[in-house]
Amino acid sequence: MLLMILILFSALLLLLGSGVWVAFSLLGLGWLGLSQFTSVPTGSVMASDIWGSSYSWELTALPMFIWMGEILFRSRLAEDMFSGLSPWMQRIPGRLLHINVVGCGLFAAVSGSSAATCATMGKMTLPELTRRGYDEQLVIGTLAGSATLGLLIPPSIILIVYAVATEQSIARLFMAGVLPGVMLITMFIGYLMLWSWRYPDKVPPADARVSFMGKLRASRRLIPLFALIVGVIGSIYAGIASPTEAAAMGVVLSLLLAKLQGAMSRGIFMDALLGAVKTSTMIAFILAGASFLTAAMGFTGLPRELAAWIGTLGLSPFMLLAALTLFFILLGCFLDGISVVVLTTSIMLPMVEAANIDLIWFGIYLVIVVEMSQITPPVGFNLFVLQGMTGRNILYIAWAALPFFLLMMVGVVLITVFPGIATWLPEAMGNR
Repeated sequence: MLLMILILFSALLLLLGSGVWVAFSLLGLGWLGLSQFTSVPTGSVMASDIWGSSYSWELTALPMFIWMGEILFRSRLAEDMFSGLSPWMQRIPGRLLHINVVGCGLFAAVSGSSAATCATMGKMTLPELTRRGYDEQLVIGTLAGSATLGLLIPPSIILIVYAVATEQSIARLFMAGVLPGVMLITMFIGYLMLWSWRYPDKVPPADARVSFMGKLRASRRLIPLFALIVGVIGSIYAGIASPTEAAAMGVVLSLLLAKLQGAMSRGIFMDALLGAVKTSTMIAFILAGASFLTAAMGFTGLPRELAAWIGTLGLSPFMLLAALTLFFILLGCFLDGISVVVLTTSIMLPMVEAANIDLIWFGIYLVIVVEMSQITPPVGFNLFVLQGMTGRNILYIAWAALPFFLLMMVGVVLITVFPGIATWLPEAMGNR
């Protein structure tokens, strides 16, 4: 087994280090494992698994949610959120810094993408908050950390990928992501309040006081956003629509919203459609490669033997999760979140199941850890997005995001000690 692990791991490093696409690296690794360590016909297994992974009905929701995010990315949603939220934030310690946190949470609830959340909110809040005199490092940090909520708050693209890879319910995973997402938002807001009390001189004075009716009038710009969230997520939780049906409804509603805002033209429509096609195709290729690698690893018996070896170590579930957390963070320093999920699923799941860890809970844990890797150098994707916007050094941005990385680490500890944070809602909705 040790020789097999060394050969396959070295081959993976060679493929990824050579710049080979992740999907083809997974296919190549699966082919190497089957051809060299089994007598199974490699071509037949590859053909059947790639075909089998490509027609899953659950996977249909993925390109629809991506398309919805692409449409909203090109709309005036971020501008409307800033105008609607800012009057309510003026009297809270930290003031408009909270717009990054709350705005990212709201946008995550309709985009499902960390990168789209970061880019869309950053275009609006970065220049506006720095112009008003807010601490640039904290503005960048709040945006980097809060944008990762796009991976957790439904409809999360990475949760759909995890559900397909592990054959779990997309709707249950979406429900499981709500309370941990709210928990992280609350922790971020609490940190900003404490920071502003500690450094009051770094927070600009509040704007002129706005009356309650003025705040309500400004909040009217949030109505389309909340209507979209209720239409998409509410229909899933209420059992009215499946995730795939809700995704299709979300596309129609986002097209209507963009049209009403005057942000829809033939060119924008085609850009959004092509952007969704490119992203969906990339993810589909990765899932196909991961499916073949999972089958190949099953034939080699590596996951089973590795799980048995882990069992002989006598690790408690907490020790196993601590080791996996470190492993996922290190892996996430070099791969994007979706690649981390599909690459490790085939090997990790037997260990997780052997430790009697709930797979719905594990999906939420995994996404939070992947969120952490999105703001760790050298390949934290959100860091690159912000570097392109600010022109700052990547290490400067990573340092700005460090407090939010540590807060997410605390979040991982909390859902481990209190697993009901992730499992209560799907169990409660399932018992209705």
